[in-house]
Amino acid sequence: MYYIQKTIEVSGAHKLTLPYPSKCTQLHGHNWTITIYCKSKELDANGMVVDFAEIKRRITDKLDHQVVNDVLECNPTAENMARWCQQQIPHCYRVDVQETTGNIATYEED
Repeated sequence: MYYIQKTIEVSGAHKLTLPYPSKCTQLHGHNWTITIYCKSKELDANGMVVDFAEIKRRITDKLDHQVVNDVLECNPTAENMARWCQQQIPHCYRVDVQETTGNIATYEED
């Protein structure tokens, strides 16, 4: 099995829809650190699991300097962002989204 890991930083804004009072319901920004994990039993014709540049392009082109509410069709929590990122990348089985120091959400396929 081949494994790769790519870490990307994206800057953007979001606001959450929550059933309780929270400052996160107001539009605010983050510099998210997103780590993408991919694996494959086979390498592609270029000898790669997934090209690192392609991973970066698929995430940053859609999320960087955007209002994430306009990109995701769900409440843009770090957990939902992790799942969305996983769906964008072939062979991706895990994504970590670090919203702030000490706050990390992970989505991992079963």
